[in-house]
Amino acid sequence: MDEEITIMIAGGGTGGHLYPALAIGEEIMKRTNKVKVHYIGSEFGLEANVLPNKGLSHTLLPISGFQRSLSVNSILKNLALCVRIPISIKRIKSLFDKMNPKVVIGTGGYASAIPVKIGIKRNILTIIQEQNSYPGLTTRLFAKKATTVFVGSEDSKFYLDTDINVTGNPIRSGIEKGSKKLGFDTFQLNSSLQTIFLFGGSQGSEPLNKAIHSILNIFGKNNIQLLWQTGEKNYNSLKHLETEKIKIKPYIKEMNLAYAISDLVISRAGALTLSELLVCGMPSILLPLPTATADHQTKNAMTLVQAGAAIMIDQHNMDINYLKNTVLELINDKNKLSIMGKNALQLAKPNATHSIVKNILEVAQI
Repeated sequence: MDEEITIMIAGGGTGGHLYPALAIGEEIMKRTNKVKVHYIGSEFGLEANVLPNKGLSHTLLPISGFQRSLSVNSILKNLALCVRIPISIKRIKSLFDKMNPKVVIGTGGYASAIPVKIGIKRNILTIIQEQNSYPGLTTRLFAKKATTVFVGSEDSKFYLDTDINVTGNPIRSGIEKGSKKLGFDTFQLNSSLQTIFLFGGSQGSEPLNKAIHSILNIFGKNNIQLLWQTGEKNYNSLKHLETEKIKIKPYIKEMNLAYAISDLVISRAGALTLSELLVCGMPSILLPLPTATADHQTKNAMTLVQAGAAIMIDQHNMDINYLKNTVLELINDKNKLSIMGKNALQLAKPNATHSIVKNILEVAQI
């Protein structure tokens, strides 16, 4: 009997890094029964709940991202890294000694840097999957020494001095195949009304929550309804606003159903979010996170704007009346929504996960 091969996938912190890791892992397991997939994440990321709940083999590191704020809490967190980084390095070295991985895959986030670095140092096949137009720190540091670098956007070539493989981003399986009927039933919304879906990524967004809160009166006066993912942090202060036409959730697992019932999405411009919007053919209003490293969310959004698949609004210069008018004009113009949706599908790369995993298994000769 052939010996089981271990592939380690490191990434997380937010859904933007975790879900590509899960998509790659699931595709690997579909294609071969010779492989054990082991995930590496952070004790402080979304994966700390998701991986155990899915019953997946995993290791969580006591590591968090560097805090750029000068608050006392941020300074203390940064000081704690002086202890947490050496502990995480020791834990990964021990894990590699025990499991002897044939392949290490990094999908970004603060939990991926140490496994990727040690994988390269030990001459293990090391793969990087970068979602953003402007590559994250782990990618910029280690791309040159990695075995292969897969990127979601052609624009990444301007920032990386190495060969890249432009595949698009791995997304959740079946994200574009949600049932409208099941979606309307699940979220208790009216199938005869136009539906707007607002979310700020897996953690929610306070500025987006405030923006939609300021124009909630449009949902009472018009034949439109709202599905609103607030994020866990803001849910308790906003849940009282729920009505028959406004459904409020802290976190939505059934994203395929949410996309299926939506006519227009309002969201941030994280790379994974945009990849899902494209594959689902969703027209969108994008408000890029202004504090994103090197303003990469604006770079992500511009690709969709230039293709006529989205409208972008700058959070710093956002005028509430402009937001209200933009939402109403779009949601009431079915022809424009249809054109934007078709333009989104033209940009989509629905076979990204398949292409990435096929390449990985070939390189690893599995």
